[in-house]
Amino acid sequence: MPDRAPQQVDRQLPTDEARELISLVRDIAQREIAPKAAEEEDAGHFPREVFALLSASGLLGLPYDAEYGGGEQPYEVYLQVLEELAAARLTVGLGVSVHTLASYALAAYGTKEQQVEHLPAILGGGLLGAYCLSEPSSGSDAASLRTKAVRDGDHWVITGTKAWITHGGIADFYTVMARTGEEGPRGITAFLVPADADGVSAAPPEKKMGMKGSPTAQVHFDGVRVPDGRRIGEEGQGFAIALSALDSGRLGIAACAIGLAQSALDEAVAYATGREQFGRPIADFQGLRFMLADMATQIEAGRALYLAAARLRDTGRPFAKQAAMAKLHCTDTAMRVTTDAVQILGGYGYTADFPAERYMREAKVLQIVEGTNQIQRMVIARHVAGPETR
Repeated sequence: MPDRAPQQVDRQLPTDEARELISLVRDIAQREIAPKAAEEEDAGHFPREVFALLSASGLLGLPYDAEYGGGEQPYEVYLQVLEELAAARLTVGLGVSVHTLASYALAAYGTKEQQVEHLPAILGGGLLGAYCLSEPSSGSDAASLRTKAVRDGDHWVITGTKAWITHGGIADFYTVMARTGEEGPRGITAFLVPADADGVSAAPPEKKMGMKGSPTAQVHFDGVRVPDGRRIGEEGQGFAIALSALDSGRLGIAACAIGLAQSALDEAVAYATGREQFGRPIADFQGLRFMLADMATQIEAGRALYLAAARLRDTGRPFAKQAAMAKLHCTDTAMRVTTDAVQILGGYGYTADFPAERYMREAKVLQIVEGTNQIQRMVIARHVAGPETR
């Protein structure tokens, strides 16, 4: 059955412009995204037309400078937009987050000339990006990546394979981390690679338990020549750029997780208040009421956590620890809440006639992408207790 339109969260937004923005996003989500979500996810359809609409509406560059076509919105607002989109369909919310992640290196570390040349098309010209860090043999240990970029005059020749790439095969550009020097993190450099460059190809999309509408694929770089003008930052700065991007990207995943959890709660509440057993709605039974109360509390706590981290970022203060906490808590919350939603719907929750089972399948990947939750715990522990002694 079609997804139910999500309840409108009572948001505390800093400006009238932000309130108008959220109103626009809700309209697009309820009119263009939610009604088709179940059918298109089942068919494995990626809604490129929705991303074209989001780009034309100024929603693919929200946290970036207006000078280059961005929305110049604080992260506090941008993340709430992501939550609204993910509540309608996770493929869309996560896709916007990944595009923002892929745009980060150029927006934060590119030269003025690079930004003038490339950012307008990326932020508002209908292009879609992908972020290429992980490889078949280096996931959590990203600093051991093997993709190489070798200098050849005023060009670089990139060779290697990236894995688990969201938008792999459909992106218009790839932000690629490649080894240009010594082993370890100090030998990695970032590049902006057009998807139509000779030697770029993608494997067939992975067959996944959820997020079937969002293609995830290996991307191969077979002697791809890119000019030095597409190198982002200094040689050897790529890993630092990648980690900085991930701090912000983890907040995007946190917001998407809360949007998904909110939709699962809405579905559970609607079912529990409408389903009668023993002569009354099952929402009257204490066992279910307490489950709903716990679900709602976890969601509100997660929303507060990601917004607190966003406000730190917006004021220029360190936020890496809080970003890891938000990613950890919000994605674990999404897994718990979607699992409880299936339980509340009972047998119906296990069928594809209701979206609860899809929400549960989709939630799992959020505990894995952009740093597994085990990695988040390591990051948090280092901030709390200092680095490991060995």
